[in-house]
Amino acid sequence: MPPVLLDLKHLVEYAGLRLIVAVVRALPLETGANISGTLWRQLAPFNRRHKRALANLAIAFPDKSKREREAIARAMWENLGRVMAETMQIDRIMAEPGRIQLPPAGQRIFERYKDKMGPAIGVTLHMGNWELAAWPFTVAGNNPAAVYRTLKNPYVDRYLRGMRSNLYPGGLLGRGRINGSREEGQKTARLISDFVRKGGRLGLVCDLYDRAGLPVPFFGKPAASVAIAGIIARRVGARIWMSRCLRLGKQSRFIIDFKELKVPRTANPADDVKWVTAAMQRQFEAWVRENPEQWMWSNRRWS
Repeated sequence: MPPVLLDLKHLVEYAGLRLIVAVVRALPLETGANISGTLWRQLAPFNRRHKRALANLAIAFPDKSKREREAIARAMWENLGRVMAETMQIDRIMAEPGRIQLPPAGQRIFERYKDKMGPAIGVTLHMGNWELAAWPFTVAGNNPAAVYRTLKNPYVDRYLRGMRSNLYPGGLLGRGRINGSREEGQKTARLISDFVRKGGRLGLVCDLYDRAGLPVPFFGKPAASVAIAGIIARRVGARIWMSRCLRLGKQSRFIIDFKELKVPRTANPADDVKWVTAAMQRQFEAWVRENPEQWMWSNRRWS
């Protein structure tokens, strides 16, 4: 497509997004999330990704009936619809601290480490509203940054990054794109590694298929998994904190559970990284089994 037409296409998409955001923000937070969740629950099963979600559910829960897996998939779409509306109102959620809470054990850990976190990597999965999993770092004044998948539309990409700036005061680092410039993957890895080495707190979502990742078990089947968290933590001596953000009922209210994943440092760095990656996926699997309707089954996970 010629550059002029491509830019026009991007501008039209951006205008459409701004219109949707305006409509959502004109409604009370819960109302917008409820409407979006209902629409997604009804319409998303007609999308081809619904078949992928059901196929993934069959791998993970072969003992469940087709009806049970269908129910989980539809509940997942409803949750994702709510996430979409909430993403446009992250600032409103953060302005009401009562919407996010920590369990008692998590609160004790938070109070103990919030002022002496040191270099740290926060790892989460696409559960509940995963954007909010970085909230403990943010409210502790740790200025977290996060790695995210950049969008092809530069106007939309810039706008969505701006909407999440309160949650990630340390910035959003795009995969292959840093501050709007195209970068090679290896350079991006070096940038985020340097960020953590200098005491930064980095947020990563690590539950997707990664062609270049390490194959470790996930629901009993090898899955190529993101290993960058283990690589960086092992290299720079950072802590790894695993977290999940759970939705409470059908509200825009959440509980964030987290725990430290100890990073081994033996004479074999490759084995250490593989151990961390496998342990991470074991924890993800345990969390998904507890609340399967809140995990994003529509993504590719197994090759």
